[in-house]
Amino acid sequence: MTKKNIYIFLALCLFSCSKKSPPTPPAVPVTTYEITPQTIPVSLDFVGVAQSSHLVEIYSRVEGYLWKIDYKEGSFVEPGDLLFEIDPRQFQASVEASKGELDRREATLWAAEQAVKRYLPLYEQKAASKRDLDNATAEQLADQAEVISARARLEKAQLNLSYTTITSPISGLTGRSKYKEGTLITPSINGLLTYVAVVDPIWVIFSVSDYYLLKNRQEIERNELIFPKDNYFQVELILADGSQFPYLGSVDFTAPMLDPDTGTMTVRAVFANPERELLPGQFVRARVLGASRPHAIIIPQQAIQQGDKGMYVYVVDQNQKAEIRFVTTGDWYNNYWFITAGLQKGDRVIVEGVNKVHTGTPIVDTSKKPSATMVVQLP
Repeated sequence: MTKKNIYIFLALCLFSCSKKSPPTPPAVPVTTYEITPQTIPVSLDFVGVAQSSHLVEIYSRVEGYLWKIDYKEGSFVEPGDLLFEIDPRQFQASVEASKGELDRREATLWAAEQAVKRYLPLYEQKAASKRDLDNATAEQLADQAEVISARARLEKAQLNLSYTTITSPISGLTGRSKYKEGTLITPSINGLLTYVAVVDPIWVIFSVSDYYLLKNRQEIERNELIFPKDNYFQVELILADGSQFPYLGSVDFTAPMLDPDTGTMTVRAVFANPERELLPGQFVRARVLGASRPHAIIIPQQAIQQGDKGMYVYVVDQNQKAEIRFVTTGDWYNNYWFITAGLQKGDRVIVEGVNKVHTGTPIVDTSKKPSATMVVQLP
């Protein structure tokens, strides 16, 4: 080796000896959420529409001119409140004619009864024949039948007269009148006059898709979802402005089959509505309560990141360094995600400071003790 090469070699050795190793990056302070499987209540949200629990269509039962509208359209009425009047004059005349017919038939019956009374002692004294007595008795029986028929015609006429005053059979909100005064009402053609809708209690109708039903069935079979005893679900309502309806309802009907046109199952919930705050036709969000997920894993939503390969989180490994972990998410629970795969009991998921770390970053856990684990109690 020449002298020049020796100098170069010594210079390189001196340079390499003087070069320092890169400094260890400082630990990043973060807060963590320790995984503890627990039983979590589940709410199932659906779009529903309010519906009267008892809608009565008000029909005219007799033909005649609409004489008077006796209610304020859209008002609340009680049983017996007068709604409409049909022109009663022809029906009053029919009642009077029926009364006269009944009086005439009763007079004829009285005469027949007197005839029988006269013939009976004459027959006993053999002053009248059996045939004469039989004829008088037959006349009496025929007149009795005529009286019964006349009385029935009078009752029918009186009933038709009563139908000219149309009252509400229930308590509820009234609809608008379909016709105005002076309209000729014919029951078989335009007999529907209005409706009265019961709004306390009130129904909320919503539909559950066949996909949702199959998904729930599979989760129940895997013991990932538990329904309440006897499928007793309670329901709370969220109104269009985001406020919550003050009364809690319950599911009282589930259709036994799916609608073939929509592929959905109809479910009905019933609610108290004393202030009539909820009206028929109003759209709401129905939140069904009562189901739960046993041994569930949930993590705060801010801990989850979206990458090219899917959802992932950072966990703290045994060396107090950040480690990426891909996860499979399920439904929401408040501000938490259900995790169906990727995490297990004891894992510490980085929640705050997650945007400052990457795989291998040293970690300083600043979580308050006890850990940030949230224990959820069933209601």
